[in-house]
Amino acid sequence: MSRVEIRDLDEPEAVVSDPLGVSHQVRLAGTVVTRHVLQPGWSWVDHAQPVVGTDTCKLYHRGVVLSGRMAVRTDDGEELVIEPNQVFDLPPGHVTWVEGDDELVMVDWAGGAGFDPRPGERSRVLATILFTDIVDSTGHARDAGDASWKRTMEMHDDVVRNVLPTFGGREVETAGDSFLIVFDSAEAAIRCGLALVGAVAAIGLSIRVGVHSGEVAMTTDHVQGLAVHTAARVMAQAGPGEMLVSGTTRDLAEGARGAHVRASGPTPAQGPGARARAVRRGIVGVVGVRRRAGREDLSSRRRRRTGALRRSFERFVSDVRQTRGRSPLAGPFAPA
Repeated sequence: MSRVEIRDLDEPEAVVSDPLGVSHQVRLAGTVVTRHVLQPGWSWVDHAQPVVGTDTCKLYHRGVVLSGRMAVRTDDGEELVIEPNQVFDLPPGHVTWVEGDDELVMVDWAGGAGFDPRPGERSRVLATILFTDIVDSTGHARDAGDASWKRTMEMHDDVVRNVLPTFGGREVETAGDSFLIVFDSAEAAIRCGLALVGAVAAIGLSIRVGVHSGEVAMTTDHVQGLAVHTAARVMAQAGPGEMLVSGTTRDLAEGARGAHVRASGPTPAQGPGARARAVRRGIVGVVGVRRRAGREDLSSRRRRRTGALRRSFERFVSDVRQTRGRSPLAGPFAPA
């Protein structure tokens, strides 16, 4: 008797992302089911063709449009628009794009085949690895007590998992107070790391983050390779509330949408090509538009950042004094 199989697209086995879209994939009954969420302006020619390298899409698609509108042009010159709640059967040899100003959400049962490995099989790919770790988790657990710390850890895990989908991150492993997350994009990993530092700080915890890019061996359940160990060593060098990015990741992100990571000096060696670069929340980040600044402009921005850091530190000290002796769960995020 055959058994019922269920998969959750909110817990994907693989994630494919680009600046205007993200696709979550699961394998079910020998096929790949993919949910695509594509923003206005997305097109196969601009966002998929540079990666695939073919003149048109050579995959077979069968699915349904849930919201938004998908425009299609086939190799035969036929053009049509697929509307919400319409199912489609799209043979190889076509290009697609988001029609109009609404987000396109669709699910297909065929087109993702080949992007991810079958269970148990390994696929070597270039990926960006992100590690997180709670600073002084042992001390926090001792001070809070088992029950309170368990609630805090549950909140921490929920916060991290709520941030990941925004940046196309795939959770691979969770071990106690740390996460191992894989990204297709170096820039997305950097942006996600910055968001995680801020989001976790909002519940009264400080994390360190390390990011490195390299070739890894992936299955649906694990990721292995020297790049994973390098990312862990990069993270170990980070301070509280800090993200360290390897030189490899920095170089990959440098050309992505004008992203720029400022160097903060080398750390002890972490492996091949892994001179780490610090990215501190509120001081150094990834900007959407890269521009050159004159000496006066750069000096002015440094003074503003220094002032903002000083004010942030003063607020932090004030908060610590006011909350000393209270449970780490006190405040607006405390569970009922």
